[in-house]
Amino acid sequence: MARFYLPAKDWQSSVWELTGDEAHHAARVMRLKKGDKCVVFDGEGRAANAEVAESPHGNSVLLIPGDMCEEKQELAHITLCQSVPKGSNMDFIIQKAVELGVSAIVPLITERTIVRLNVKEASAKQKKWQRTALEACKQCGQNTLPIVHTPIYYNEWIQGQLPMGLRVIASLVPGVRPVRDVLEEARVQNIRKVSLLVGPEGDFTDAETQRALDADFVPVSLGPIVLRVETASMFGIAAMRYALD
Repeated sequence: MARFYLPAKDWQSSVWELTGDEAHHAARVMRLKKGDKCVVFDGEGRAANAEVAESPHGNSVLLIPGDMCEEKQELAHITLCQSVPKGSNMDFIIQKAVELGVSAIVPLITERTIVRLNVKEASAKQKKWQRTALEACKQCGQNTLPIVHTPIYYNEWIQGQLPMGLRVIASLVPGVRPVRDVLEEARVQNIRKVSLLVGPEGDFTDAETQRALDADFVPVSLGPIVLRVETASMFGIAAMRYALD
């Protein structure tokens, strides 16, 4: 069934109105007409059935609210702190991370990151990636919309307000612990908030790795095979989801 996003602040009305991209999706892409059924979610965990009130016209689609959908299991809060890879790989990472149930994504510009963004470009990227996250929510049935933060330089981020809970950095340095062991300890301790820090192609510099360790990130190995950036991110998130949920 078609799914559409309507912010929580708009749920108080007796008739719901889709506008902008959501109205375009409903009217032009899905070609909904009067009486058609759909599901609306608020990005904060709620979803409800709805019915098209009248055939769409103009730039809005009116919906009649229906019964609330069954609430889904509350997942562990996972923040992906991701060095921005080259090309369109960040779009792919965001899409798949949302499908795996992350709660937030922090795009990072590191010393070895090829992409360089000014303030205007960073804002534009954030809006594009947030839309990618929304589309992934609609497709996979996720009712909580993850926050995609504005890209930030690594050194500025690591000195700021970091995510709460267990912090893990995927690392290639010798002597790191297997991710399995670290996550098993987290499961036993019932830790429900965790962040995964993944570096760029070529990994973090030694100085960047040390800054993460100084900020209480636990270095872990994702196995004996050197993974591509996007593979490492998906592997790490999946391992966290399996261990903590």
